[in-house]
Amino acid sequence: MDNFKNRTQITMSIVTERSQANYAGNIHGGEIMKLMDSAAGAVAYKYARTNVVTARVDELQFHLPIYIGALVTCTATVAYVGSSSMEVIVTVDTEDLRSDNPPQRALSAYFTMVSLDENGIPSKLPDLKINTEEERTLYEEGKKRHEEHRKARIKLKNFKV
Repeated sequence: MDNFKNRTQITMSIVTERSQANYAGNIHGGEIMKLMDSAAGAVAYKYARTNVVTARVDELQFHLPIYIGALVTCTATVAYVGSSSMEVIVTVDTEDLRSDNPPQRALSAYFTMVSLDENGIPSKLPDLKINTEEERTLYEEGKKRHEEHRKARIKLKNFKV
């Protein structure tokens, strides 16, 4: 029996390496963004059961630097599902494994992922099952962002130079 909840969230972790950092020991933002995109893509693929592509990354916020040797944990959660696109909230926590300090939020973003059929055409997604008030809040917030982005796309599409 398919546990639908298990299809809406994944967690990925890595220990950062010197090759991912600049000369000062800070991990390049692009390295973390790639991990976030991989997590968003993985949970979207798991949810849709089709090929998925990244259509938009919104509100990428760097909260803290990440250093060489940190444990980086990336959590991706399907928050909103439309007809063929879904919003995935991705958070990144960093933890210094040499200390007893708890993990800290380092990064967060909203990813819009689109489900594609075998011909590369956007395909219908299953409805998102909402079980808690927190899930409903995330869904409603995602729906609002989706509508705002749709209006902006129409406005931009009709823009004349």
